[in-house]
Amino acid sequence: MSFKTKKSLGQHFLTDNNIIAKILKSVKAEPGDRVIEIGPGTGALTKWLVQSYEDVHAIEVDQRAVEILNQELPSLTVHEKDVLKVQWTDLISSTGKTIVIGNLPYYITSPILFSLLESRQFFSEAILMMQKEVAERLVASPSTKTYGILSVQTQLMSSPELLFDVSPNSFSPPPKVMSSVIRLRFDKPAMNCSDKMLKSVVRTAFNQRRKKLSNALKPVLGDRKPDGFNFDERAEDWTPDRYADLAELLEKES
Repeated sequence: MSFKTKKSLGQHFLTDNNIIAKILKSVKAEPGDRVIEIGPGTGALTKWLVQSYEDVHAIEVDQRAVEILNQELPSLTVHEKDVLKVQWTDLISSTGKTIVIGNLPYYITSPILFSLLESRQFFSEAILMMQKEVAERLVASPSTKTYGILSVQTQLMSSPELLFDVSPNSFSPPPKVMSSVIRLRFDKPAMNCSDKMLKSVVRTAFNQRRKKLSNALKPVLGDRKPDGFNFDERAEDWTPDRYADLAELLEKES
């Protein structure tokens, strides 16, 4: 059955069997675990997941793709929903671990990432394909151009690992950029500050990343300069842990 992709949904379907095999090999699921695929399309990867695991769910917003999945993969549980409106508590396994896999639409990659990070306690890991440029930000080190908000929050809330790159020729239609597959292990201990406070501090700092932190952080610090922090540095100079420490201090004082 021919399937015309929708540009409005950012659809670039994976067609390269070698890449599909590499993604499958990357999944660390065991019998009894639940695998949730975001945006399966017509099921190029999904059909192999269903063969490998008993408890596979898919989140797909395109009704045409949902019909194909229901017809061809009767053992698959399909949720016809916008992934950004999903309540993860409704989808997680009540017995085993829950693992997320997804070829993320480029235009909503960051919102999906933040959604997964905010609900990280429900998942053991996520295997995600995204634009290479975004994947590199997730693993970026301090004092580099690619280090920013996504780097800090991702590294505090998970252990990110860049697995491999994917050529545009592996998709139909081919995107204009390289992609990468990344693994996020949700194995970090709970932070001593709330996600909300951390986000406030990190986003305030990077909103004016060229300024010294003494100026950039004024909206959250005022004229205070708590001991133990170098506010003469810039946002990209602080490690993720420094941001967590400051967020913890501010939360205790509030």
